[in-house]
Amino acid sequence: MPELTPAQVRSWRVHAQGLAGPRDGAGVVEAARRAGALQAQDAKACRLQVRARTSGLTAGDVDAACGAGDRSLVRTWLMRGTLHAVPAADVRWMTSLLGPRATAAQRGRRLRLGLDEETCARALPALEKVLAGRPPMLRDDIVRGLGELGLTLDPRSQAPAHLMLYAAATGLVCRGPEADGDKSTYVLREEWLDGVAGPDLSGTEALAALAERYVSAYGPATDKDFAKWSGLPAGQARRGFQAAGEYLAEIAGPDGPLWVGAGTDAPRPPNPSVRLIGHFDPYLLGYHDRDLLLDPSFARLVATGGGFLTPCVLLDGEVVGVWRHERGSGDRLTVRVDPFRPPLDAVVVRGIEAEVADLGRFLGVEAGWDRA
Repeated sequence: MPELTPAQVRSWRVHAQGLAGPRDGAGVVEAARRAGALQAQDAKACRLQVRARTSGLTAGDVDAACGAGDRSLVRTWLMRGTLHAVPAADVRWMTSLLGPRATAAQRGRRLRLGLDEETCARALPALEKVLAGRPPMLRDDIVRGLGELGLTLDPRSQAPAHLMLYAAATGLVCRGPEADGDKSTYVLREEWLDGVAGPDLSGTEALAALAERYVSAYGPATDKDFAKWSGLPAGQARRGFQAAGEYLAEIAGPDGPLWVGAGTDAPRPPNPSVRLIGHFDPYLLGYHDRDLLLDPSFARLVATGGGFLTPCVLLDGEVVGVWRHERGSGDRLTVRVDPFRPPLDAVVVRGIEAEVADLGRFLGVEAGWDRA
């Protein structure tokens, strides 16, 4: 295969994510798997990640997948020690692989919050006692329960949040469904996953499985990209690629070798494909840098500081603008698009109009759009 151009790399990547071409009938769990994992630190943003990758689903479908009646999508702290939503069947092996890295990375912060090793060791059985047999609990209620057992945490500090991250990374808890107002709830992981079967992976097998999952979602990519996405050390990321060798194929990229899934065909040249992606979309968090996806001269309009990523307009995988939405009277949604290089041509305008209409359908509101 000849060396890929930047446009061809973008096309391959955006199709791998399900963000270009005809939308298929993928469900919520398949959308999460296709993305490698969904960013879940913001519930509204997580819902929009599913919308952009599927057809016909609603925000309620995403909530249902995370709810007590389904439990097919589970949120816990995984890649880079941040909150992600993944298929329930993958929670155990992903946590076993990535949890130790997250606990080690956050140790200094825990100590500054008064969560030393002794306190954390006492907290785990206390947490289990508070949560056992209970419906999903709000964090403030958990803090009160721990206080009744003699473990006092300042609810106004970050200590409760970091204790829950630690407990999730050790495999004790995970997030439950969102409560009213998108408030976070927590459950005992094994109670929540009762009856959920998944692959029994550890060590090199788990590392290879994560590398394969990553490349299927983000390829063409490198082991350096995999390290950035996963939060694993560079050496461990390289070993993951080596262990997944039979599942990967090397191709020539514009700046050196890239890897895709073995047997994966390059996507056909697309008709112009437009998507509106929301805050923190994983497409922009999967690589060592975003230069192939986002012109560096516009990067500050997307990555505005503090890890915040603005909602973006994608055209065939390239970020060509940003957008925001406002709720007006009667719950009407108005989307405002700010293109990087106006004016927008007619094909892109039609694509944005279709995306805005679908956004309204997904959220169950009337929607229209204006150019900023």
